[in-house]
Amino acid sequence: MTTRVQHSSVPPPPPIEQRLAELHAQLREDMPAIVRVAIAVYDSQTDLLKTFTSSDVDKSPLGMHEAKLHTVPSLQQLAESRADRVINDLGALSDSTTVHSQAIAGSYASSYTRPLYDGSHLRGFLFYDANEKDYFSPITVHRLQVFSDLIALLLSSTFFPARMLRSAVHAATYVSHTRDPETGAHLERMARYARLIALELNDTHNLGAAFIEHLLTFAPLHDVGKVGVPDAVLLKSGPLTPEEFIVMRSHVDKGVQLIDELLESLGMRALPHVDMLRNIIQCHHEAWDGSGYPHGRIGEQIPIEARIVTVADVFDALTSDRPYKGPWTIRRTLDYVADQSGKLFDPQCVAALQRTLPAVEEVRAAFPDTRIHVREGYTSVL
Repeated sequence: MTTRVQHSSVPPPPPIEQRLAELHAQLREDMPAIVRVAIAVYDSQTDLLKTFTSSDVDKSPLGMHEAKLHTVPSLQQLAESRADRVINDLGALSDSTTVHSQAIAGSYASSYTRPLYDGSHLRGFLFYDANEKDYFSPITVHRLQVFSDLIALLLSSTFFPARMLRSAVHAATYVSHTRDPETGAHLERMARYARLIALELNDTHNLGAAFIEHLLTFAPLHDVGKVGVPDAVLLKSGPLTPEEFIVMRSHVDKGVQLIDELLESLGMRALPHVDMLRNIIQCHHEAWDGSGYPHGRIGEQIPIEARIVTVADVFDALTSDRPYKGPWTIRRTLDYVADQSGKLFDPQCVAALQRTLPAVEEVRAAFPDTRIHVREGYTSVL
């Protein structure tokens, strides 16, 4: 069982899956033929469109499906035109070669799709599926407008606070005049490696899409406490003394304190998955065998999100160029990570990383380094 650290007395809002199901239940009182409402979210940096949640989450024909938007021309056209789409007979898609079209055509009779935008930014798509052909008449689509707006707000309320918090952290880093010791590319890569590992673990750990997307958002904040570490330690090019290493380790507690203060000042104590963020910051230097810090947690005492981030962060640190070392090859890095499986790292997270190598290569190509950071927090394991 995964350990979760509870800090806030403010109850979190119901999960988005529950709220979407409740909205769908209200909708079906007037429109019983609509048997599924689903949301897919879009990552513009990787062109990745990902099934996020649906009102029939337990029996969805698509599950955790994802695809590059440019490989789904019909949806890409909707994104470019910002127009809605009605398909009166999904049987017409039976010859389609896309996984999405085949799954939908085999499960429903008609559909209505609406792209979701935040200003000029595509955030995803909203799908309504019915068990009757020709169901989505202009009158029906008009009646769905209110529900569509509510669901768009639901998606925004799920992710906007997390994005706002991440922006506030970056602003605090800048205002403090403390140099960020990691490249933006490193943070983007390690966050996406963490997401890939989580996707691989989803079936065995029942993580869910909301968990995985929040992990992607929160993973780059793992070392936020380094804003409180003196430059003389943080930017030192040589080995740290034992005293300096104690100071460096203090970034964990400083990070938790900073996040708690930001959450309080921004009124976000009930931010969805906020305990995930705290767990990542507090436990990403813990080790599977208990040799890590700050608390020496062992095995599954370490929250799964922190175990995932640890593997993703070290993998990217080792395969990246740093002032004190050249980049390791993927093979050498995988050998090291495998050797530390069951020691520093959760064996299941290591195995999950090993199964995602083609996707890892895509991430590496999409986010090349543009500048070099001056110190990596994992120097001790190099």
